[in-house]
Amino acid sequence: MRGPIAPPQVPLAASRAEVFADLVQDSVERLERRWPQLADIDFLVLEVPRPEGRGELAGWADDTVPLGGIIPARDGRRARVVVYRRPVEIRTKGRDERAALVHEVVVEQVAELLGLTPETVDPRYGED
Repeated sequence: MRGPIAPPQVPLAASRAEVFADLVQDSVERLERRWPQLADIDFLVLEVPRPEGRGELAGWADDTVPLGGIIPARDGRRARVVVYRRPVEIRTKGRDERAALVHEVVVEQVAELLGLTPETVDPRYGED
């Protein structure tokens, strides 16, 4: 028998990247209720950060791999928040733990972009 194991509308059929993007979107929607200006920010998921000296998000040279980053608005382009899928997945064991870490990363990056503390962006930050 050939073909997909599950029909496309079943969650089993979603790829890991699609499930991860849904976690980021859920986190953004949760924050947009409190911060409507987030509608003017693009949220992206990239597999891994680029090495030092390559691209706009470069700037990490120590032993830690970033879980997210920001690209401020400029030249008519909207500000962007980036979450790196593979580093987050490696640091988590299950969906609930992954969702909590994704939300933490999104909150931290939004806070940095808006010049606020993470606790101001989400009062429940750090409670999970």
